Amino acid sequence: MTDQTSTSGLILEDVTLVHGDGEEDVRALDAISLTVEPGELVAVVGPSGSGKSSLLAVAGALTAPTSGRVSVAGVDLAALDRRRLTRLRRDHIGFVFQSANLIPALTALDQVRLPLTFADTGRPRDPASLLDEVGMSHRANKRPHQLSGGERQRVGIARALVTNPQLLLVDEPTAALDRQRSQEIVGLLARETHTRGVATVMVTHDHAVLHHCDRVLEMTDGRLADHTPTAGVDS
Repeated sequence: MTDQTSTSGLILEDVTLVHGDGEEDVRALDAISLTVEPGELVAVVGPSGSGKSSLLAVAGALTAPTSGRVSVAGVDLAALDRRRLTRLRRDHIGFVFQSANLIPALTALDQVRLPLTFADTGRPRDPASLLDEVGMSHRANKRPHQLSGGERQRVGIARALVTNPQLLLVDEPTAALDRQRSQEIVGLLARETHTRGVATVMVTHDHAVLHHCDRVLEMTDGRLADHTPTAGVDS
């Protein structure tokens, strides 16, 4: 990218997102302001339909807000054309999906290598070392159908981190995992966030993993509020 970047993570200022045709508008995000610092893991909880997916879409430069300002890695997204938005997503934002979204024909190592085929960050991480860091070096030559759900998520996390992104967006990473694997995956996300200085936003329904997070926010009807989970709550 030609735009000046910094160590900043994610900044949303008075962001509103409205869906509809003017007659039956739906306010998916309602004047949200949020800052996620490098090295901070922020969880967003809330009921289905509350706006969590819209928040990830706007933060990840997949959807432009109706109003307000979004900044990623020190870059104001409104200042970028479509081509430069694509480059920012590719080089500076990592996505971890609920189902891992691995390519069936590729081995675990090739899954992690794949983003480097397209990225131009100048500071990528070594795929083999990263697989080892997430505890998957012994499964490097296995394809998705040979991996457990937790193993697939570990590969997905490594793939999201290989370009050394400033922002990591995580959508329900424990939805298909048992309690032990869920704790392992979110613990891994927390460790990578803190060690690498990534600004991480995780959407989750799993209250049992919230103790790994630096901050927990609750979304209701498109609005965010601080949320302190009750000790011992499993959701």
